[in-house]
Amino acid sequence: MTTPDFGLAGRRVLVTGAAGGIGSALLDGFRSAGAHLVACDRPGPALEALDAERRLGFDLGAPDQIDAALASLTATGAVPDVIVNNAGYTRQETLRRSDPDEAAREIEVNLTGTLRLTAGLLPAMAAQGGGAIVFVASVNALLHVGNPAYSAAKAGMLAWCRAVAVEYGRAGIRANAVCPGSVRTPAWDHRLEKDPEVVARTARFYPLGRLADPQEVAAAVLFLASPLASAITGVALPVDCGLSAGNLDFVRTVLGD
Repeated sequence: MTTPDFGLAGRRVLVTGAAGGIGSALLDGFRSAGAHLVACDRPGPALEALDAERRLGFDLGAPDQIDAALASLTATGAVPDVIVNNAGYTRQETLRRSDPDEAAREIEVNLTGTLRLTAGLLPAMAAQGGGAIVFVASVNALLHVGNPAYSAAKAGMLAWCRAVAVEYGRAGIRANAVCPGSVRTPAWDHRLEKDPEVVARTARFYPLGRLADPQEVAAAVLFLASPLASAITGVALPVDCGLSAGNLDFVRTVLGD
């Protein structure tokens, strides 16, 4: 990705879910912008292989691991200037096929763990003069397109984002969110194993006729994290190839061409 001057050179940027498809694009984008990277993901070879100044391994579903990561950051003076809450996952496709225990796990990882991590860093960020937080939510937070537990967690993430924007704005902290639609990353692999045509069929619901790619999501995150967005806080920006704007198939079915 060709990176314009976002004004992020020398900033310390923490990215969760850094080993995933969007996470890798985020690392590439922030690295190109001259930022110092703190890459966070679950412990393992995928995390260790990432090109970053620092790597932190923890599970967002494990509060003790989050607390240990927070203690490590604050003790070493490595409080980030920018936090990108990107980690997330879902397997509960519909309500009828939902399992309460698995739904609780999805909410724990996608929402509760993210809240714990962010809340633990807010005082230190405020003390060092502020910063920017970008939540990678989802179009699922804006309209129902399946994955009910994940959707509920991402909707909660938007509410938390607004709370941070309002309550920490005077401390120099901005909080915004991006809401990607379907993005072709390895998260789709389990669906493609069952149905190799699922991506092509999904694309027809998008006004642009395609899915977003990880670099497009990363570009929106970099903008919101940067001084270029210095007057923007508390917003949720769809990066969804038009899905949240409406459905052309619906229009054609009801009204015709």
